[in-house]
Amino acid sequence: MAEPTNDPLRPRPTDNAVFGPSLLGGAAEPTYGGVLSFMRRRLTRDLAGVDAVVWGIPFDSAVSNRSGARFGPQAIRRASAIFDGDPQYPFEADPFAALAVVDYGDAVWDYGRPWEAHGLIARQAREILDAGCHLFSLGGDHSVTWPLLKAHAAVYGPLGLVMFDAHQDTWPDDGERIDHGSFVLRAVREGVIDPERSIQVGIRTHAPETCGIEIIHGYELDDIGIFGVIRRIENRVGSGAAYMTFDIDCLDPAFAPGTGTPVAGGLSSREALSILRALGDIGFVGGDVVEVAPAYDHADITAIAASTVAQTYLGVLAESRRGD
Repeated sequence: MAEPTNDPLRPRPTDNAVFGPSLLGGAAEPTYGGVLSFMRRRLTRDLAGVDAVVWGIPFDSAVSNRSGARFGPQAIRRASAIFDGDPQYPFEADPFAALAVVDYGDAVWDYGRPWEAHGLIARQAREILDAGCHLFSLGGDHSVTWPLLKAHAAVYGPLGLVMFDAHQDTWPDDGERIDHGSFVLRAVREGVIDPERSIQVGIRTHAPETCGIEIIHGYELDDIGIFGVIRRIENRVGSGAAYMTFDIDCLDPAFAPGTGTPVAGGLSSREALSILRALGDIGFVGGDVVEVAPAYDHADITAIAASTVAQTYLGVLAESRRGD
């Protein structure tokens, strides 16, 4: 494969996801062509020299309303191609100049045995973490955050949780079954997250209990503003290990129609990204974006928002690694 060139008679090579000469640096190929991976990162399961991994979890067997989030990772990867080759906004830099990121493909389980999926997701996530890599995952319904939290807590101890969502996800279960609306309660009860260091942003529904987690309701957002939200997150989470989970239904349906349980009155894309952009001092050890259901999307609005959440998270991670 020829090296990239600025000679207009010798076009840049395509398929950076497969043939890219290095794990570092951006790519430059047509947005509408080439093998798709998240932001054209190398598709590989070789984690030698890798700083961070993007991983898909196409599971939606634990939803309570509209299914379809199993197609979320594909949609997010497709939407992320728009970032290819450009200085990443708002960082004015290529996050991959010094941060080696790969696309690890998707989690694997037998779709005929869905009750085994969460255990296998946790095991596969732990393999990535044990290789010393930072993990950011693309869901999938929100129940996939449960095995991801377990895998991260096994390495880092009880986690502070920064959760962007329209729902608290603290509905009860019997200790065996679990769905996308009950995993937070399970995580608190099993000591996987520390509720005293956890906060939920954008909540617009009621659940039986808060589990001691601080809540920023949707109706509070206009009163306290973006900077108020940022301060409350920083004050709540402190300096310990934390995990960020972003349910795309945190956004108002105007900005994310393609999701399973949309709720009116949510954040705009700009508000959510501005908050996430400012959280570089939080000690995130992992994160995810979930609940993108492209069958209900229009013009990739939701997928674009989700891919930008992931891009922003990686940009913040790259800044923290550089010490910016």
